[in-house]
Amino acid sequence: MAKKPEKRKLPEIEPKDVRKARKAQLQEWCEALDLDSSGVVAELRERLIDHLGSEEYLVIEEEEKVEEKKPKLPKRKKGQVYLYSVKGKPERSIDLPPAFVFEVRPDLIKRAVAAFQANRRQSYGPAPSSGLRHAVSWWGKGRGVSRVPRLKNSRRAAQAPGTVGGRRAHPPRPDRVWEKKLNKKERKLARLSALAATADPSLVALRGHRFQDHVSVPVVVDGKVEEIERTSDAVELLTSLGLYEDVERAEVKKVRAGKGKMRGRRYRRKKGPLVVMTAGCPGAKAFRNLPGVEVTSPTGLNAETLAPGGLPGRLTLFSKEAFEEVGRWQM
Repeated sequence: MAKKPEKRKLPEIEPKDVRKARKAQLQEWCEALDLDSSGVVAELRERLIDHLGSEEYLVIEEEEKVEEKKPKLPKRKKGQVYLYSVKGKPERSIDLPPAFVFEVRPDLIKRAVAAFQANRRQSYGPAPSSGLRHAVSWWGKGRGVSRVPRLKNSRRAAQAPGTVGGRRAHPPRPDRVWEKKLNKKERKLARLSALAATADPSLVALRGHRFQDHVSVPVVVDGKVEEIERTSDAVELLTSLGLYEDVERAEVKKVRAGKGKMRGRRYRRKKGPLVVMTAGCPGAKAFRNLPGVEVTSPTGLNAETLAPGGLPGRLTLFSKEAFEEVGRWQM
């Protein structure tokens, strides 16, 4: 009885690997794929990339790959999100409250965030006598030198702008008002608009957050999440929900560009998920220790916490109680 021919296993290659590989590796791949292995590096790379994009290769590749089992999810209609258990499994679908279906207004959100940032600014400026603490006199005209005040018994200029130790010509004023006013209705509408953006997966992904496709946003977890006391349990929950990749993204610290590195803010870190729980629950301590994660209560939500930097669509995790409390918001 004739033996069945063994199925040839193709090498797993991606276009980015082809661009980095050297000539010997490129020739080896070409031989494995029954392609011409002669020519310069550029020709080999172009030949391989064209073949990898062909239908013939893609069909064979799909046959060799074992399809991963997708999690069975309960039915979810438009305007609904999953209610997840503490183990990270979707239990049922729940309706989004009216507070999450407002129109997303990036202009209002940006204006509200700018007002929050401006109202936190501390006024600064020199002392009234800075640069004026000199015993100086003016020589008068007709000496062929500049008409600036000079130190007593010396030719050295002082006190005037542009001189060593002199005053500044146009210094920042300590009495300047940095505050920006914002109407109450505008502030409320900006908050509701930023809240509605957390329910739009495209806006959440556009902010750079990383989460799996089957996750519904905002992420709503059963009330038992507020009883978690250990950070390891919080990590386990975020991993099972498919959100821990976003925490890992926020672990990277980068040195700030500019003079801010000398003013107590040397490092910058990306914003991770926002966790909203009822005030005073023990679960807040479990999540707040993770890099990039912020924990707040429904009363602490505003346009800036929901849309840091004025960019809407933050990845947000609600406990069921906090979700219901926020859902009752109105204009």
